[in-house]
Amino acid sequence: MKAMVLTHLSKLADNPRPLTLLDMPAPVPDDHGVLIQVSVCGVCHTELDEIEGRTPPPRLPVIPGHQVVGRVVAVGDRVTSVKLGDRVGVAWIFSACGRCKFCLAGNENLCADFIATGRDANGGYAELMTVPEHFVYPIPSAFSDAEAAPLLCAGAIGYRALRLTEFQDGARLGLTGFGASGHLVLKMARHQFPNSEVYVFARSGEERRFALELGAAWAGESDQLAPHKLDAIIDTTPAWAPIVHALANLEAGGRLVINAIRKEDDQHKLLELDYPKHLWLEKEIKSVANLTRRDVSEFLELAAAMRMQPEVQLYPLSDANRALVEMKTGNIRGAKVLQIA
Repeated sequence: MKAMVLTHLSKLADNPRPLTLLDMPAPVPDDHGVLIQVSVCGVCHTELDEIEGRTPPPRLPVIPGHQVVGRVVAVGDRVTSVKLGDRVGVAWIFSACGRCKFCLAGNENLCADFIATGRDANGGYAELMTVPEHFVYPIPSAFSDAEAAPLLCAGAIGYRALRLTEFQDGARLGLTGFGASGHLVLKMARHQFPNSEVYVFARSGEERRFALELGAAWAGESDQLAPHKLDAIIDTTPAWAPIVHALANLEAGGRLVINAIRKEDDQHKLLELDYPKHLWLEKEIKSVANLTRRDVSEFLELAAAMRMQPEVQLYPLSDANRALVEMKTGNIRGAKVLQIA
């Protein structure tokens, strides 16, 4: 099979082609695994974090990609929940132990043995991949393969972040950053909270125009003050500065949910927090850690019910490096997806 493979870590500024197109042996599922012929795989900012060394070290060489949609073409001898021909998705969570207190409580995203797709196990930047049967998800018929791909991470992690805000209809929501996840959270928020306004902070004029097209009440730069204080803000940016700016926009008693695994820069060493301005009046900060299976399943049902239509840009598998560079440099409108089969 053909696959885009990461063999060593590097900065994209020094190496704009970190992935190499290789012919690899086709994987074989174990007794509890399934083999998927990959149709599409979404491109996520987490791949940049892996390549540039901000996540826990990936298993090298590794095939990245964790927003995978394809068809089941083989199953292990003990597989019972998936059958040949099923259209399924794979998300960031490849597996967890199933026995610890977090897994037993449905919080397998916090499991010490959490295995990440495309980092700790080969992912979907390839024609074929294997995954345990209990970590695949049926894809609703409402979505094409390309539309479904960003739902598996950008959408599902946005769903988790929105849930963690404990948001109520009629309150004001802020979004810092407006890429794949941000534009899906805006669609979700407008559906679930029709009496609420959403305010977007984004680095480029194109992203701000896109936010207004999708129904944002206001869109400005990340260091601007919104016209009103916001009851909750979700941060999806790879930088530190928007965190401080978001806190300045937060209402008393409001909650900032940081929906990004890693931050790219070292600005936290230079940032100055002003306690009365940024933290006083019982403001809260909460981080998002990975995904649970519940997040993915519930979000796919919600997205189908609301007929969500993600905005996607398609690239051939061989252009994965170009898609990553464009993401890194801010050339974003919706989600980037690799067309593989």
